[in-house]
Amino acid sequence: MADGPLIDRRALLAAGAAMGLTPALPALAADQDARVRALLRQMTLDEKIGQTHQPAGGRQKALNSKIDATALELVRKGGVGSYLHVAGAAFLRELQRTAVEESRLKIPLLFAIDVVHGFRTLYPVPLAMAATFDPEIVRATARMAAVETAVSGLHWTFAPMVDIARDPRWGRIVEGAGEDPYLGSVMADAQVRGFQGEGLAAKDSILACAKHFGAYGAAAGGRDYDSAELSDRTLNEVYLPPFYAAAKAGSSTMMTAFNDLNGAPTTANAALVRGVLKTRWTWPGLVVSDWNAILELINHGIAETPVQAAALALKAGVDMDMASGVYAAHLKTAIAADPSLLPLLDQAVTRILTAKMRLGLFDDPYRFGDPEREKTVFVGPEHRAIAREAARKAVVLLKNDGGLLPIAPTARKIAVIGALATDNLSQLGSWKARGQVADVAPLLPALKATAPAGTEIVHVAGASPRSDDERGIPAAVEAAKGADLVLLMVGEDFDHSGESRSRSDLSLPGAQGALARAVLATGKPVVVLLPSGRPLVAPEVLEKAPAVLATWFLGVEAGPALAEILFGKAAPGGRLPVGFPRATGQSPTYYAHVPTGRPADPDLAKDTVRYHDVDIGPLFPFGHGLSYAAFAYSDLALDRDSIAPTGAVKVSLTVANTGAVEADEVVQLYVRDPVASVARPVKELRGFARLTLKPGERRRVTFTLAAAQLAIWSPDGWRIEAGRIEVMVGASSADIRLRGAFTIASAGKGRDPATALLTPVSVA
Repeated sequence: MADGPLIDRRALLAAGAAMGLTPALPALAADQDARVRALLRQMTLDEKIGQTHQPAGGRQKALNSKIDATALELVRKGGVGSYLHVAGAAFLRELQRTAVEESRLKIPLLFAIDVVHGFRTLYPVPLAMAATFDPEIVRATARMAAVETAVSGLHWTFAPMVDIARDPRWGRIVEGAGEDPYLGSVMADAQVRGFQGEGLAAKDSILACAKHFGAYGAAAGGRDYDSAELSDRTLNEVYLPPFYAAAKAGSSTMMTAFNDLNGAPTTANAALVRGVLKTRWTWPGLVVSDWNAILELINHGIAETPVQAAALALKAGVDMDMASGVYAAHLKTAIAADPSLLPLLDQAVTRILTAKMRLGLFDDPYRFGDPEREKTVFVGPEHRAIAREAARKAVVLLKNDGGLLPIAPTARKIAVIGALATDNLSQLGSWKARGQVADVAPLLPALKATAPAGTEIVHVAGASPRSDDERGIPAAVEAAKGADLVLLMVGEDFDHSGESRSRSDLSLPGAQGALARAVLATGKPVVVLLPSGRPLVAPEVLEKAPAVLATWFLGVEAGPALAEILFGKAAPGGRLPVGFPRATGQSPTYYAHVPTGRPADPDLAKDTVRYHDVDIGPLFPFGHGLSYAAFAYSDLALDRDSIAPTGAVKVSLTVANTGAVEADEVVQLYVRDPVASVARPVKELRGFARLTLKPGERRRVTFTLAAAQLAIWSPDGWRIEAGRIEVMVGASSADIRLRGAFTIASAGKGRDPATALLTPVSVA
């Protein structure tokens, strides 16, 4: 179905439903649809182009700074459709008043900002949220972020980032859900539902924006903005499913990626944006470029002038130009040279006006923003409670040799070593929105408040992640020698990961490696707290320390959450959303690889697919995470031996807490197609369930696995092949406890795309 001169949204949704796409993005009511069409007919060419223009109102550190008299005059002329980097209920109310009371057509503005993991209340960074393996807490944090965003007068967040990232050298891995398309799809769905709530007309709902369509995380060498070279099968099976899940959840907007895919920059990739997203998926939302990306088509070498860049982006299906000003300055010239662009502009403007209509801005342009609520909602008790729960759930226990954790009451003197232990700014992560350092509950006071009475806690910085200065290490060593237990906090600070923060070396930055070696050499029991926005390669810590917690950047409740886990007030239950390599040179490495003719073998005398200088596989695999309890898996049962290509099988098992404390277990369902027309991954996640079990408690977990989730992408689309399917259930991708199998009786056509079909789970 082509995206015609005026969008027939009902036809698009009907066609999408027939393909399995049923987004929570309903068609406009007939009267609203008529209002959009009538407004479009009244607009001049300049006013239409104005709707596609999204200038910056400032930058993150100086929001609203560019809204001067010249900017307001452009608003009055209908020359702006949206602003980003603005905030503040009172300020935005006045800016909106200028648009709806002083412009000819009184079209409201859209106000946008990057609310990646919280607005004022900062939650754990997205990679940490993915480590929760708990879509409900992910949805809840997005919901609370939407409340604060809407109260501040904003309508639109540029989140969630749903890019699959299999190379930890890429700095923006911190913003997504890691390496797996199924986990990424679940997290995309949860975030969209959180941001948009029960519907865009509801109070405190904002527009979600799934980004960066469609293979930004596959950048060569993990270098941000670099090219992605992918097969059509890998694109459809790995990188696009989270975007499809976001569309199915009703994401109102999507953002294109900076980079090129197989030589075609996404901002000008008509086959991907207009072809896949708008036509094949029949998704009816608004597409926005990334920052300055339309102008950067010249740097890509596919446009010689801004006029050509504007034409290419519009043809591709980019509806709104973020920050570059190319549409505003050059689209009129492009249309004069090629009048066939005018219907495409009408499509773009229709989608923009529709987004504003969905938000109710035409009926009440001031429904967002509340200066009084702004004073009380920000970092309120409910938001802090959710932030603490999310932080607790995000922590991953990587090692716990000898049961060193939780901290025993006999540890009467604890040395906290590392500059990061007092770096509250880093707990806010790389995207801070309106977060403030003063909002962070710090670690040291939390440790003192949680520790048994009489426990002495001392802190020595030792070394910084931003310096090679080792002069503080001797003092740290002395503190360690005088302690019963050492908490060594080493890792990244917030500015080591994020956009344009790719790293060629994943080792501990600064003098922290030397600090870790010196502290561990004291022979004292050491618990490592590892804050980061990506997997790190630190053999001096990860292989030698008896206990290690991956603590990420945990937001405003980082200190209390960590203290509760360390002292056993809560048990860690997070799981790795991406594996930790043994060496930087192993990257990218991921669990869902296809088998080769010469599988890796420990015997170095054999010619196999492995590195000779490191052991096989990651140090810590995808899905890995330990607990303070032990769990037994038993009684695997499949409710049938064979299913049709349209059918499903129920996979059930029993999980029991055989430990002495209440704790969480994440049950993971993997599948494999061992003999197919093309080589299939050795394992693929197709379901998970996070359970809280008391000592001795047993629960029955049932996954419903559809044959459609085993579909293979082919040149003819999704295809379900007949044959035997292996089922594996365990505690990680490398810790499989139970195995079974069933057969798909015959071949069939799959739905689009199969891996975004989320597995229903029941727990009894």
